[in-house]
Amino acid sequence: MDFKILENLRAVETIATGRQIRELARLRRIYGPGRWRKRKGVGRVLLSDGAIRLAEIHWYEAHGIGSYEHKIKRYLD
Repeated sequence: MDFKILENLRAVETIATGRQIRELARLRRIYGPGRWRKRKGVGRVLLSDGAIRLAEIHWYEAHGIGSYEHKIKRYLD
C-alpha cells in the first residue's frame, strides 16, 4: 500500500543496528555500505484511498545515504 508521511515522525527510536539487521547484506548491495540502523516512529500518514491515519512506521537509514523502505507496521487510531 502506498502512503505519504504528513508530519515529522515522533517517538523515533533505533530498534536494530549493524549485524542485528536481518536485511543488512541486501541493504549494502542495493544502497551501499554504511552504518545501517532499523528505526521506528509514530506519525500521521495519508493512504492511497485518501484516509489519514496515525501509524507506527519502520524504516532503514544510514548516515550519508538516507532513509529507505518506509513501511507501516500498525495503525494506532
